[in-house]
Amino acid sequence: MQALGMIETFGIPALIAAADAAAKTADVRVTSYEKVDAGIVTIYILGDVAAVKAAVEAGAAAATAVGKLLGSHVIARPDISLWSFVESLLPPDLRASSEEAEKGTDEPPRRRGTRL
Repeated sequence: MQALGMIETFGIPALIAAADAAAKTADVRVTSYEKVDAGIVTIYILGDVAAVKAAVEAGAAAATAVGKLLGSHVIARPDISLWSFVESLLPPDLRASSEEAEKGTDEPPRRRGTRL
């Protein structure tokens, strides 16, 4: 089971700085972002619990340095009923790899629209 991390900022520059720092800090997936209203945006990060915690801490620090951090949180093994909501936030190519990971296949995820 993976962890779910969230970083919420005011403005895109702080969000991009947070996403960049999070991705560079640990082996995580910065999966998507969501615009709420009036400049409030949130990114969602998936990965192992320790990696997500480290990534969210680094991302929160970067967002604070660049702009305004509104909040950050890590849910360390979300309840199974929450995963359908989390998967709805993922882009289609990551939803497919998430399903393959649950089945336990060793094949790499397939990307749609990519030529090999």
